[in-house]
Amino acid sequence: MIAYAGRISMPADNAGPEAQLLKGTVLIVEDESSLATILAGYFKKAGFGVTVTSNGLDAVDMARDDAVSVIVLDLGLPGIDGIEVCRRVRTFSDAYILMLTARVEEVDELIGLSVGADDYLTKPFSPRVLVARVKALLRRPRNGANHGTAGNGDSSDSAVAVGDVTIDPPARTVTRRDTSIALTKTEFDLLATLASQPGRVFTREQLMEAVWGGPAIGDDQLVDVHIGHLRKKLGAPDGSGPKIIQTVRGVGYRMEAG
Repeated sequence: MIAYAGRISMPADNAGPEAQLLKGTVLIVEDESSLATILAGYFKKAGFGVTVTSNGLDAVDMARDDAVSVIVLDLGLPGIDGIEVCRRVRTFSDAYILMLTARVEEVDELIGLSVGADDYLTKPFSPRVLVARVKALLRRPRNGANHGTAGNGDSSDSAVAVGDVTIDPPARTVTRRDTSIALTKTEFDLLATLASQPGRVFTREQLMEAVWGGPAIGDDQLVDVHIGHLRKKLGAPDGSGPKIIQTVRGVGYRMEAG
């Protein structure tokens, strides 16, 4: 068992500097020491470098390390909680953040707070599923490359307008009626995918493939929660107009000009 009051660092198993650099380091922020030990072991075995802390303030400092690619962040930390850690980290880092929560009913609230998390898991969960989700996050391209393709291999290098919403993949910006809309990486990727083919119905599985890098891993609600949050953010400033992202019952979602 790992005993840690502050922080520890663990190199990847059977992975030299080049392999570790390729996958990067996972920062595990979890105050339940037994769970942190288990997770650290799984990530090490998968070839990741691992850093562990139980302290939110330490986590913010440690996230400044350029080697940190992914942060696995427990919501219920003592002191400053995971939401506040996420807010602070997002002011200087674009590392992927996967939140852990012990209560299913917190999920909508967590996503709705728009603190910049890219994914979440509810406890209890399989460590193998967590590692798979982290690998899926790392397969997603950064800096606007190949977003909104739904797995078709084409990349968009120009702005797309759907009704009064304009999505600019290279700049990763979204505006509606000349008002800038702040989105997380996951939200942007989801919107760009829908906007790549206006009017087309995307199934949840297709959206998972395009945005999360693979099929849903035990959590069909993931797409629905992010779609709900996108709808709130895309609401017209004056509250007028229909939903630009429409539900096709029993199938999935499509983006229409409205």
